[in-house]
Amino acid sequence: MSATQAAVETAIKGYIDPYLEKDLVTAMAVKDIAVDGDKASIKIVLGYPAAGHIGHVAAEIKKLVEAVDGIASADVAVSFDIASHSVQGSLKPLQNIKNIIAVASGKGGVGKSTTSVNLALALQAEGATVGILDADIYGPSQPRMLGISGGKPESKDGKSLEPIVGHGIQAMSIGFMIDDETPMIWRGPMVTQALEQLLTDTQWKNLDYLIIDLPPGTGDIQLTLAQKVPLTGAVIVTTPQDIALLDARKGLKMFEKVEVPVLGIVENMSIHICSECGHAEHIFGSGGGERMSEDYNVDFLGALPLDIKIRQNVDEGVPDVAADPDSQVSMIYREIARRTGAKIALQGKDFTAKFPNIVIQNT
Repeated sequence: MSATQAAVETAIKGYIDPYLEKDLVTAMAVKDIAVDGDKASIKIVLGYPAAGHIGHVAAEIKKLVEAVDGIASADVAVSFDIASHSVQGSLKPLQNIKNIIAVASGKGGVGKSTTSVNLALALQAEGATVGILDADIYGPSQPRMLGISGGKPESKDGKSLEPIVGHGIQAMSIGFMIDDETPMIWRGPMVTQALEQLLTDTQWKNLDYLIIDLPPGTGDIQLTLAQKVPLTGAVIVTTPQDIALLDARKGLKMFEKVEVPVLGIVENMSIHICSECGHAEHIFGSGGGERMSEDYNVDFLGALPLDIKIRQNVDEGVPDVAADPDSQVSMIYREIARRTGAKIALQGKDFTAKFPNIVIQNT
């Protein structure tokens, strides 16, 4: 590396990516630095979906590099490439799914399913191919939230299922196969088996991320899934109130016990802003999610307001990120998506797909 190239690399280190929380050289995102006379060409490849962020990165790096002595202009190319990352224990990532993210909560009613679907849509808006598995057998909500009604999943071979697509998201749910008012009177082992089948028998199409909307709680169903499903990481959803935080901590501890990395915490219903007068009030308390993230040394991914439109949009089958991509709430979800993707990008990669299978035959 020439002295000028070294100076350019040093300049690039001056930019700390807000999602990776480190410079791009240390994060191994800088793939090439070329200097021709007084012109520099830099190639940067981020490991997380960042369609709404790469323009900012390019502008910041260009500014830093063009301040280097001897450099008059810089051409900065920024893109992203999502890899498959390691999972817990001896499990291996599933075919056609690079990363699986479990979205969990210790208790119901905290907006976990709403967060799941909007996180999926936000990751897609940032450039990823995304699917969602509705793992709440007793109360499936994703079909309605994605605006998918009527029609059961197709089976081309009589053995596997084709995912149903809503707003560009590949989806699978027990709700596609039963009537809305039919109760699922199943015991735990039946539920676990059904979920494993929904996951492995669905013909997912080259997913960068599969979001699993887990049922609330930390019982046998959640624990079995956390042990048997190859998870890249988990996102914990809570509200600021003490009782929700207490249960959310139990969910976090469960994932720690089965060695699934907790990617971070999302705080729902953080603050209510009156639609009539604009008065802001912390109805469920304040700062609980941030304190929890500090206590357990995990990332605080973001806080969402208590907004009637969020509820109305999912009830109508058009979640916020799909209904109004430029709204403040959609921007918060996209920030959460980038932070989630970046947290995964910093984990170890899975290279099993690159190794050949060795078969020993008697000849």
